[in-house]
Amino acid sequence: MIDMHDATPPGDGGRALPDPEPHPEPPPEPRPDPITTDEAFTQCHLPVMVFDSGLRALRASSGAARELGFTEEQMYGRRITEILPPHACRTVEDGMRRVFQTGEPEQFLVRGRARPEAGERVWSVTVSPIKTPAGRVRHLQLSALDVTEQHLARERLALLNDVSTQVGSTLDVTHTAQEMADAMAGRLADFVTVDLLDSLFRGAEPRPAATGAVALRRAGQQSVLPGVPEAIIQPGEVDHYPQSTPPVRCLTTGRPSLHRAVDEDFSSWQRADPERSEVVRSFGIHSVMVIPLLARGITLGVAVLARHRRQDSFDQDDLLLAQEIGARAAVAVDNARLYTLERTTALGLQRSLLPRRLAAQDAVEAAYRYFPALTRAGLGGDWFDVIPLSGARVALVVGDVVGHGLRASATMGRLRIAVRTLADVDLPADELLVHLDDLVTHLAAEEDPTAEPGLDPSTGLIATCLYVVYDPVSRHCSAAAAGHPPPAVVTPGGAAEYVDIPPGPPLGVGGLPFETVEWELPPGSVLTLYTDGLVAGSEHDPGNGMTLLLQCLERPAASLDALCDDLIHTLLPAKPQDDVALLVARTRALDTSQVATWDVPSDPAAVADSRARTLASLAQWRLDDLGFTAELVVSELVTNAIRYGQPPIQLRLIRDASLLCEVSDSSSTAPHLRRARTFDEGGRGLLLVAQLARRWGTRHHAGGKTIWAELDVAEHRIVDL
Repeated sequence: MIDMHDATPPGDGGRALPDPEPHPEPPPEPRPDPITTDEAFTQCHLPVMVFDSGLRALRASSGAARELGFTEEQMYGRRITEILPPHACRTVEDGMRRVFQTGEPEQFLVRGRARPEAGERVWSVTVSPIKTPAGRVRHLQLSALDVTEQHLARERLALLNDVSTQVGSTLDVTHTAQEMADAMAGRLADFVTVDLLDSLFRGAEPRPAATGAVALRRAGQQSVLPGVPEAIIQPGEVDHYPQSTPPVRCLTTGRPSLHRAVDEDFSSWQRADPERSEVVRSFGIHSVMVIPLLARGITLGVAVLARHRRQDSFDQDDLLLAQEIGARAAVAVDNARLYTLERTTALGLQRSLLPRRLAAQDAVEAAYRYFPALTRAGLGGDWFDVIPLSGARVALVVGDVVGHGLRASATMGRLRIAVRTLADVDLPADELLVHLDDLVTHLAAEEDPTAEPGLDPSTGLIATCLYVVYDPVSRHCSAAAAGHPPPAVVTPGGAAEYVDIPPGPPLGVGGLPFETVEWELPPGSVLTLYTDGLVAGSEHDPGNGMTLLLQCLERPAASLDALCDDLIHTLLPAKPQDDVALLVARTRALDTSQVATWDVPSDPAAVADSRARTLASLAQWRLDDLGFTAELVVSELVTNAIRYGQPPIQLRLIRDASLLCEVSDSSSTAPHLRRARTFDEGGRGLLLVAQLARRWGTRHHAGGKTIWAELDVAEHRIVDL
């Protein structure tokens, strides 16, 4: 028989298996140690308290006793309102009642002082329910964690973020400074002032005075008290700070400074300024910071921050925060300063390119309005002009260069001068626009896209123009347009309508023709020329704007200036996005008694008759003193027409603000002024006319040419040749 107990498993070499290890004994059940638990709670350095359903204190840790200033025995049985500071009672009490009702823990922040003599702290308070085995809330546990540093850090970051997003929303220096004061008041300081160097507002480079008091203009201020009662000067006023004061030292050194009411330098500032000292005393200002507004190496001004409601004084962390805010705000102020300077320069350039006053003429009574756009894109290229022409006529011009910026303004100036030059040649309206179109094309070809940042070469150089000529003798009007809105006409009866002018292509397109439209205007009609910025405002589309323009023109107006004001007030939004040029003109007509016209035979003997008729007309107009000068001019012009021109020949005199002498013939050959040599027998005729007349010239028309000379009625002179 085999003893099964002695058998060994195969492969074990006959060795016996070891005895299995005994099972470990389970650990003893933990038993609560009331003494240890009580000591741990009592000695806990965190503020922890237990309250019953009546919100009366049952237990308090050593941390709670330390922070609240009571022993545990003193707090036992007291209600929450008798233990916590008044500012925290309502928040904590409401939270504890909600936890009793819901059985869910709550967490909230409490800010203030646990004891009057302690500094302001921020606590993260957690109220947790203590439940019975049945799940009923029997007691509450309140624990508090000091999160002052973390909370202040978050507040500082939030303030810096708000400053970055809120300060500098506009490119206005004063508004930017006020935004800085608004951002800091109530969050970092109780009273904030922002003062900038007075020279900054005059467009000069901001630089404090080397000696003497420094003039600082109040740009912004804010207070936690309504009405900013702490301020002794108001925004826009200038305050003069002595050299020894902290703001001036801050301007000079570019370094911030921290002051308390007990410091000697702060006391000396008060002694030097009794009015400011009275404000400090009456409001209890106890801590002040002076921050430089430094941007791109230039000190623009200073910001003064004061505390009087908040008991804590400023510390070094507050100084660093205020310095960072000042640096960011200073960049925004400097951007606004540079923009204002650039805009003022560009506006001055643009206004210098526009007519400062309308040229004297008697064909129309005119009034105008010009408004540059209030946008960051810069000034536009709208322009207008009133150009006296020969024959008592007048040219009315309105144009618009597409785009904004110096490019548009410079192009506008070039086009206006070109229009004046071409108008002096007395070109018809359509021919003038053809030459102007060639000029724009050449300017675009010469343009360097890299010369102006942000210039898009794909847009090209495009402009629109409306050119209108009115003749008070014939009462005829002629006009041509290059991509421009048509003029509006109001008849003496009050009806308003647009003139049907083919719009033509804009200037710069090239190769396309322009058309001239002619019509007759009764005396007293009102012509209205404008740019599209007037009718294409943000509140209406161009179609509605043009309809509204006619409605406004049909309303009676006391004067042309009143009509301009009414149009601007009705059609323009508060902040127009495009430049607006508006020109209105009431037509006049010359009476037939002011014009004398004769046909002149192509015979040298007719010169004497022309002189005689001229003297007779001057006598009728009571211009006998001008007779000798006019006789010489008429004699030379008629003689030239007979000798070099072709019949028919016509002499016309126009009595207006000046005396106009015109001689027309059918030849297209224009005379040229030359200087005769000593022994030349001829060549002095036009030179004589040029010396006697205020101005003279030649204009071509379909039937030939007209040579004209304008004599000054008030002052004429004989030149010794």
